[in-house]
Amino acid sequence: MKTVSKNSIWLPALFEDLFLDNKLDVLNNYETFSIPAINIIENLTKFGLEIAAPGLQKENFHIEIEENTLKISYNKEIEDKETERNSKFIKREFNYENFERSFKLPENIELDKIHASYENGILKISLPKMEEKKVLKKMVEIS
Repeated sequence: MKTVSKNSIWLPALFEDLFLDNKLDVLNNYETFSIPAINIIENLTKFGLEIAAPGLQKENFHIEIEENTLKISYNKEIEDKETERNSKFIKREFNYENFERSFKLPENIELDKIHASYENGILKISLPKMEEKKVLKKMVEIS
């Protein structure tokens, strides 16, 4: 996504802090919710998803497929309510306690061979493609 400079004649720096940087989070609670970034990769044999989710526990991720839709969610209980009550965030740009992302899968994915791993803060999901049927080509002689 292209970043637009807000410091201009029409929108002076004085008003910069009044506007939210991430327009996608406006409908959600901006102070306590973020959606992790994702990469989608395709090669000849598979699709790959990489989700940037540093500091999360793999046990709290849930990946399910229903009607050709891949749903990735993360649910974590807030553990330290006392610290949260006695502290105030000056700025909060991430909080991955709960999130959900959904993706429509192409029809050529082998659902039973999908694999996921979580390493170094990246959740990787491998979506193997079905092998294409080889078309036999034969020349027929006209008599």
